[in-house]
Amino acid sequence: MYYLPEPPYFLMFVGFFTGITCGVAFEATLKQIVNTWYKSSSKPANLLDSSTLQLPFLGICVGICVFLASGVEIFLMNSWVSYAIALPMTIFIGALVWTQLGKLLEQLQKGGSKAIDLDAFF
Repeated sequence: MYYLPEPPYFLMFVGFFTGITCGVAFEATLKQIVNTWYKSSSKPANLLDSSTLQLPFLGICVGICVFLASGVEIFLMNSWVSYAIALPMTIFIGALVWTQLGKLLEQLQKGGSKAIDLDAFF
């Protein structure tokens, strides 16, 4: 008799929940760090060096990786291949987001909040 494994719906839910929960923690931590920096007169060298920001971002990446791998595993029925697809994709996208966030915070340090106004064309 052929055995069909159960699709990883539970892992999909856990990965999604982990990503959302760590995303909320990342948002709150980032707001707190930027507000503290904005109110003080000294400018830190790099806001992204803080481990209080890196840990929630790592949690987001792990949650997204599990979520993506579980979604791919539903269609491929092979966990090794699904994680081999999801892990590089998560690392690549996470690195892009982290780099873009660093550039955005650098613009904020140089020009204030008007420097990152996306609606202004002039």
